[in-house]
Amino acid sequence: STLADAMSRHPKVFEQLFVNMVEAGETGGILDIILQRLSTFLEKIVKLKSDVKSALVYPVAVIGISIIVISVIMIFVIPSFKSIFESLVGPGERLPWLTEMVVDLSSFMANFWWLIAIVLGLAFWGIRTYYKTPKGKKVLDGISLKIPIIGEILRKIAISRFSRTLGTLLSSGVPILESLDITARTSGNTVVEEAILNVRVAIEQGETFLEPLKQAKIFPPMVCQMIGIGEQTGALDAMLSKIADFYEQEVDAAIANLLAMLEPAMIMFLGVTIGTIVIAMYLPLFSLIAKLANQGRK
Repeated sequence: STLADAMSRHPKVFEQLFVNMVEAGETGGILDIILQRLSTFLEKIVKLKSDVKSALVYPVAVIGISIIVISVIMIFVIPSFKSIFESLVGPGERLPWLTEMVVDLSSFMANFWWLIAIVLGLAFWGIRTYYKTPKGKKVLDGISLKIPIIGEILRKIAISRFSRTLGTLLSSGVPILESLDITARTSGNTVVEEAILNVRVAIEQGETFLEPLKQAKIFPPMVCQMIGIGEQTGALDAMLSKIADFYEQEVDAAIANLLAMLEPAMIMFLGVTIGTIVIAMYLPLFSLIAKLANQGRK
Protein backbone atom coordinates (compact mmCIF):
# COMPACT_ATOMS: atom_id res chain seq x y z
CA SER A 1 0.00 0.00 0.00
CA THR A 2 1.01 3.63 -0.21
CA LEU A 3 2.53 5.57 2.67
CA ALA A 4 -0.69 7.61 3.01
CA ASP A 5 -2.80 4.43 3.26
CA ALA A 6 -0.45 3.00 5.88
CA MET A 7 -0.63 6.23 7.90
CA SER A 8 -4.43 6.32 7.69
CA ARG A 9 -4.55 3.04 9.64
CA HIS A 10 -3.11 4.87 12.68
CA PRO A 11 -5.41 7.91 13.19
CA LYS A 12 -4.27 8.42 16.80
CA VAL A 13 -0.74 9.13 15.55
CA PHE A 14 -1.30 10.64 12.10
CA GLU A 15 -4.11 13.16 11.76
CA GLN A 16 -6.14 13.53 8.56
CA LEU A 17 -3.99 16.56 7.75
CA PHE A 18 -0.86 14.36 7.62
CA VAL A 19 -2.50 11.67 5.52
CA ASN A 20 -3.91 14.05 2.92
CA MET A 21 -0.67 15.99 2.55
CA VAL A 22 1.37 12.80 2.19
CA GLU A 23 -1.14 11.47 -0.34
CA ALA A 24 -0.84 14.69 -2.36
CA GLY A 25 2.96 14.44 -2.19
CA GLU A 26 2.95 10.83 -3.36
CA THR A 27 0.56 11.61 -6.22
CA GLY A 28 2.58 14.60 -7.42
CA GLY A 29 6.01 13.00 -6.86
CA ILE A 30 7.04 15.74 -4.40
CA LEU A 31 6.84 13.82 -1.12
CA ASP A 32 10.13 15.26 0.15
CA ILE A 33 8.90 18.84 -0.35
CA ILE A 34 5.54 18.01 1.27
CA LEU A 35 7.26 16.52 4.33
CA GLN A 36 9.39 19.66 4.67
CA ARG A 37 6.25 21.81 4.51
CA LEU A 38 4.60 19.54 7.04
CA SER A 39 7.50 19.88 9.46
CA THR A 40 7.47 23.68 9.08
CA PHE A 41 3.72 23.71 9.68
CA LEU A 42 4.06 21.60 12.82
CA GLU A 43 6.87 23.77 14.18
CA LYS A 44 4.78 26.92 13.78
CA ILE A 45 1.64 25.34 15.30
CA VAL A 46 3.61 23.94 18.26
CA LYS A 47 5.32 27.32 18.78
CA LEU A 48 1.94 29.05 18.83
CA LYS A 49 0.57 26.59 21.41
CA SER A 50 3.69 26.79 23.59
CA ASP A 51 3.64 30.60 23.52
CA VAL A 52 0.03 30.65 24.71
CA LYS A 53 0.64 28.03 27.43
CA SER A 54 3.83 29.68 28.73
CA ALA A 55 2.06 33.04 28.86
CA LEU A 56 -0.73 31.57 31.00
CA VAL A 57 1.59 29.91 33.54
CA TYR A 58 2.42 33.09 35.50
CA PRO A 59 -1.12 34.50 35.94
CA VAL A 60 -2.61 31.07 36.72
CA ALA A 61 0.12 30.40 39.31
CA VAL A 62 -0.35 33.81 40.97
CA ILE A 63 -4.15 33.49 41.05
CA GLY A 64 -3.92 29.94 42.43
CA ILE A 65 -1.46 30.89 45.18
CA SER A 66 -3.56 33.97 46.04
CA ILE A 67 -6.70 31.86 46.44
CA ILE A 68 -4.84 29.38 48.67
CA VAL A 69 -3.34 32.13 50.88
CA ILE A 70 -6.67 33.98 51.28
CA SER A 71 -8.48 30.70 52.02
CA VAL A 72 -5.93 29.78 54.72
CA ILE A 73 -6.30 33.22 56.33
CA MET A 74 -10.11 33.04 56.27
CA ILE A 75 -10.39 29.43 57.50
CA PHE A 76 -7.58 29.19 60.07
CA VAL A 77 -6.47 32.70 61.10
CA ILE A 78 -9.67 34.76 61.34
CA PRO A 79 -11.57 32.27 63.61
CA SER A 80 -8.85 32.66 66.28
CA PHE A 81 -9.69 36.38 66.47
CA LYS A 82 -13.42 35.77 66.83
CA SER A 83 -13.33 34.91 70.54
CA ILE A 84 -11.04 37.87 71.22
CA PHE A 85 -13.42 40.26 69.47
CA GLU A 86 -16.41 38.85 71.35
CA SER A 87 -14.65 39.45 74.68
CA LEU A 88 -13.91 43.06 73.71
CA VAL A 89 -17.54 43.85 72.88
CA GLY A 90 -19.74 44.82 75.81
CA PRO A 91 -23.39 43.82 76.28
CA GLY A 92 -25.66 45.38 73.69
CA GLU A 93 -22.70 46.39 71.49
CA ARG A 94 -21.81 45.11 68.05
CA LEU A 95 -18.61 44.76 66.09
CA PRO A 96 -18.02 47.13 63.16
CA TRP A 97 -20.01 45.98 60.10
CA LEU A 98 -16.86 45.24 58.08
CA THR A 99 -15.46 43.07 60.87
CA GLU A 100 -18.78 41.25 61.24
CA MET A 101 -18.91 40.58 57.51
CA VAL A 102 -15.36 39.15 57.43
CA VAL A 103 -15.90 37.06 60.57
CA ASP A 104 -19.22 35.67 59.27
CA LEU A 105 -17.64 34.82 55.92
CA SER A 106 -14.73 33.18 57.72
CA SER A 107 -17.10 31.12 59.89
CA PHE A 108 -19.04 30.00 56.82
CA MET A 109 -15.85 28.94 55.01
CA ALA A 110 -14.51 27.13 58.09
CA ASN A 111 -17.77 25.25 58.75
CA PHE A 112 -18.90 24.60 55.18
CA TRP A 113 -15.62 24.27 53.24
CA TRP A 114 -16.79 20.83 52.11
CA LEU A 115 -19.97 22.36 50.65
CA ILE A 116 -17.94 24.97 48.75
CA ALA A 117 -15.69 22.21 47.39
CA ILE A 118 -18.71 20.12 46.31
CA VAL A 119 -20.39 23.10 44.60
CA LEU A 120 -17.20 24.03 42.74
CA GLY A 121 -16.62 20.39 41.75
CA LEU A 122 -20.19 19.98 40.49
CA ALA A 123 -19.96 23.27 38.57
CA PHE A 124 -16.71 22.16 36.91
CA TRP A 125 -18.17 18.73 36.10
CA GLY A 126 -21.39 20.27 34.77
CA ILE A 127 -19.58 22.71 32.46
CA ARG A 128 -17.23 19.98 31.25
CA THR A 129 -20.13 17.58 30.57
CA TYR A 130 -22.13 20.30 28.81
CA TYR A 131 -19.08 21.17 26.68
CA LYS A 132 -18.92 17.58 25.43
CA THR A 133 -22.38 17.90 23.85
CA PRO A 134 -22.60 19.46 20.35
CA LYS A 135 -24.91 22.25 21.53
CA GLY A 136 -22.84 22.96 24.66
CA LYS A 137 -19.59 23.10 22.70
CA LYS A 138 -21.11 25.54 20.23
CA VAL A 139 -22.55 27.78 22.99
CA LEU A 140 -19.38 27.83 25.10
CA ASP A 141 -17.11 28.33 22.07
CA GLY A 142 -19.28 31.27 21.02
CA ILE A 143 -19.12 32.76 24.53
CA SER A 144 -15.34 32.33 24.63
CA LEU A 145 -14.97 34.44 21.48
CA LYS A 146 -17.05 37.24 23.06
CA ILE A 147 -15.04 37.53 26.30
CA PRO A 148 -13.30 40.95 26.40
CA ILE A 149 -9.58 40.82 25.53
CA ILE A 150 -9.35 37.01 25.86
CA GLY A 151 -11.98 36.51 23.15
CA GLU A 152 -9.98 38.67 20.76
CA ILE A 153 -6.84 36.62 21.43
CA LEU A 154 -8.77 33.36 20.81
CA ARG A 155 -10.12 34.82 17.57
CA LYS A 156 -6.62 35.71 16.40
CA ILE A 157 -5.37 32.22 17.30
CA ALA A 158 -8.24 30.67 15.31
CA ILE A 159 -7.52 32.89 12.28
CA SER A 160 -3.81 32.08 12.44
CA ARG A 161 -4.49 28.33 12.69
CA PHE A 162 -7.06 28.46 9.87
CA SER A 163 -4.73 30.37 7.56
CA ARG A 164 -1.68 28.23 8.33
CA THR A 165 -3.53 24.92 7.91
CA LEU A 166 -5.44 25.84 4.76
CA GLY A 167 -2.41 27.51 3.17
CA THR A 168 -0.21 24.47 3.84
CA LEU A 169 -2.81 22.06 2.43
CA LEU A 170 -3.42 24.12 -0.73
CA SER A 171 0.30 24.60 -1.39
CA SER A 172 0.72 20.83 -1.06
CA GLY A 173 -1.81 20.14 -3.81
CA VAL A 174 -4.76 18.99 -1.67
CA PRO A 175 -8.08 19.92 -3.37
CA ILE A 176 -9.73 23.02 -1.91
CA LEU A 177 -12.95 21.34 -0.74
CA GLU A 178 -11.02 18.59 1.00
CA SER A 179 -8.65 21.19 2.47
CA LEU A 180 -11.57 23.13 3.91
CA ASP A 181 -12.97 19.94 5.46
CA ILE A 182 -9.66 19.19 7.18
CA THR A 183 -9.18 22.82 8.25
CA ALA A 184 -12.66 22.91 9.78
CA ARG A 185 -12.05 19.72 11.78
CA THR A 186 -8.72 21.00 13.12
CA SER A 187 -9.89 24.54 13.94
CA GLY A 188 -10.47 23.79 17.63
CA ASN A 189 -13.57 26.00 17.85
CA THR A 190 -17.09 24.96 16.83
CA VAL A 191 -18.10 28.47 15.72
CA VAL A 192 -15.03 28.78 13.50
CA GLU A 193 -15.57 25.22 12.21
CA GLU A 194 -19.15 26.06 11.24
CA ALA A 195 -18.02 29.22 9.44
CA ILE A 196 -15.40 27.28 7.44
CA LEU A 197 -17.93 24.59 6.50
CA ASN A 198 -20.30 27.34 5.30
CA VAL A 199 -17.48 28.65 3.12
CA ARG A 200 -16.98 25.13 1.77
CA VAL A 201 -20.69 24.81 0.88
CA ALA A 202 -20.64 28.20 -0.87
CA ILE A 203 -17.56 27.30 -2.93
CA GLU A 204 -19.10 23.94 -3.81
CA GLN A 205 -22.09 25.88 -5.19
CA GLY A 206 -19.81 28.00 -7.37
CA GLU A 207 -19.40 31.08 -5.20
CA THR A 208 -16.11 32.74 -4.23
CA PHE A 209 -14.35 32.79 -0.85
CA LEU A 210 -15.09 36.44 -0.12
CA GLU A 211 -18.85 36.59 0.47
CA PRO A 212 -19.23 33.58 2.80
CA LEU A 213 -16.20 34.76 4.79
CA LYS A 214 -17.82 38.18 5.28
CA GLN A 215 -21.11 36.61 6.30
CA ALA A 216 -19.37 34.48 8.95
CA LYS A 217 -18.53 37.68 10.92
CA ILE A 218 -15.55 35.95 12.51
CA PHE A 219 -12.83 36.96 10.10
CA PRO A 220 -11.86 40.67 10.06
CA PRO A 221 -12.44 42.65 6.83
CA MET A 222 -8.69 42.78 6.16
CA VAL A 223 -8.45 38.97 6.20
CA CYS A 224 -11.47 38.67 3.88
CA GLN A 225 -10.01 41.18 1.42
CA MET A 226 -6.57 39.51 1.42
CA ILE A 227 -8.12 36.08 0.80
CA GLY A 228 -10.29 37.58 -1.96
CA ILE A 229 -7.21 39.09 -3.63
CA GLY A 230 -5.31 35.82 -3.25
CA GLU A 231 -8.17 33.93 -4.88
CA GLN A 232 -8.40 36.38 -7.81
CA THR A 233 -4.64 36.32 -8.45
CA GLY A 234 -4.26 32.55 -8.06
CA ALA A 235 -1.95 32.96 -5.05
CA LEU A 236 -4.36 31.95 -2.30
CA ASP A 237 -1.87 29.66 -0.53
CA ALA A 238 0.80 32.39 -0.40
CA MET A 239 -1.72 34.96 0.85
CA LEU A 240 -2.91 32.57 3.58
CA SER A 241 0.69 32.05 4.71
CA LYS A 242 1.17 35.83 4.97
CA ILE A 243 -2.04 36.12 7.00
CA ALA A 244 -0.86 33.33 9.31
CA ASP A 245 2.54 35.01 9.82
CA PHE A 246 0.85 38.33 10.58
CA TYR A 247 -1.63 36.89 13.07
CA GLU A 248 1.02 34.82 14.85
CA GLN A 249 2.81 38.10 15.55
CA GLU A 250 -0.53 39.64 16.59
CA VAL A 251 -1.11 36.79 19.05
CA ASP A 252 2.34 37.32 20.60
CA ALA A 253 1.68 41.05 20.96
CA ALA A 254 -1.83 40.49 22.36
CA ILE A 255 -0.56 38.00 24.95
CA ALA A 256 2.22 40.39 25.99
CA ASN A 257 -0.35 43.19 26.41
CA LEU A 258 -2.65 40.89 28.39
CA LEU A 259 0.19 39.97 30.78
CA ALA A 260 1.09 43.64 31.17
CA MET A 261 -2.52 44.35 32.18
CA LEU A 262 -2.89 41.28 34.39
CA GLU A 263 0.10 41.98 36.60
CA PRO A 264 -1.11 45.30 38.09
CA ALA A 265 -4.70 43.98 38.17
CA MET A 266 -3.64 40.96 40.25
CA ILE A 267 -1.52 43.13 42.55
CA MET A 268 -4.45 45.49 43.06
CA PHE A 269 -6.84 42.58 43.74
CA LEU A 270 -4.48 41.10 46.32
CA GLY A 271 -3.87 44.49 47.92
CA VAL A 272 -7.58 45.27 48.21
CA THR A 273 -8.47 41.79 49.53
CA ILE A 274 -5.68 41.53 52.10
CA GLY A 275 -6.08 45.20 53.03
CA THR A 276 -9.82 44.72 53.66
CA ILE A 277 -9.13 41.73 55.94
CA VAL A 278 -6.44 43.61 57.89
CA ILE A 279 -8.64 46.71 58.32
CA ALA A 280 -11.54 44.53 59.44
CA MET A 281 -9.34 42.93 62.10
CA TYR A 282 -8.04 46.27 63.40
CA LEU A 283 -11.37 48.12 63.51
CA PRO A 284 -12.46 46.57 66.87
CA LEU A 285 -9.11 47.52 68.37
CA PHE A 286 -9.55 51.10 67.21
CA SER A 287 -13.04 51.15 68.74
CA LEU A 288 -11.67 49.77 72.03
CA ILE A 289 -8.86 52.33 72.13
CA ALA A 290 -11.34 55.15 71.48
CA LYS A 291 -13.61 53.83 74.24
CA LEU A 292 -10.72 53.61 76.73
CA ALA A 293 -9.60 57.12 75.82
CA ASN A 294 -13.11 58.49 76.47
CA GLN A 295 -13.26 56.69 79.81
CA GLY A 296 -9.85 58.12 80.74
CA ARG A 297 -11.04 61.67 80.01
CA LYS A 298 -14.12 61.13 82.20
